[in-house]
Amino acid sequence: MGGNEWTATGPYQEDLAAAFRQAQGQELAKDDHGFPGRGIVELWEDEGWQEYILTGGTCTVLDFYELIDADAGDEFAMMRPLTEDEIRSWAPDGRPTRDQWDAATRRLLDPIGRGTGRCTVLYRDGEPAEVAYWGCTAD
Repeated sequence: MGGNEWTATGPYQEDLAAAFRQAQGQELAKDDHGFPGRGIVELWEDEGWQEYILTGGTCTVLDFYELIDADAGDEFAMMRPLTEDEIRSWAPDGRPTRDQWDAATRRLLDPIGRGTGRCTVLYRDGEPAEVAYWGCTAD
């Protein structure tokens, strides 16, 4: 296998970690991938789930255990927000819109390695509106 790239958006919350968990909850509600009745933390404690993610994944925010700090660097199975400099490289005003993100998607996916995820807040009419997520499965 070669890792599958994916993109998605989710609800905005001021607390980006809370928005990430909300997006994960929504994904689990749509599809539990054969692991019913568990939240994301419980799933990541399950060796069967870990094997599922490592051998195929979900192509969603469920492929990541936790949101880490933007300056932390890449860590396997962790979702990392873009730094201010990374955002400004494709959205010069630092407030990317959905259209700017759509236009930059290929550029943003190119440096993504397997088991790596990124996210950033997207703006509408100058206000935070949603969170963009993208990544590559670990397989």
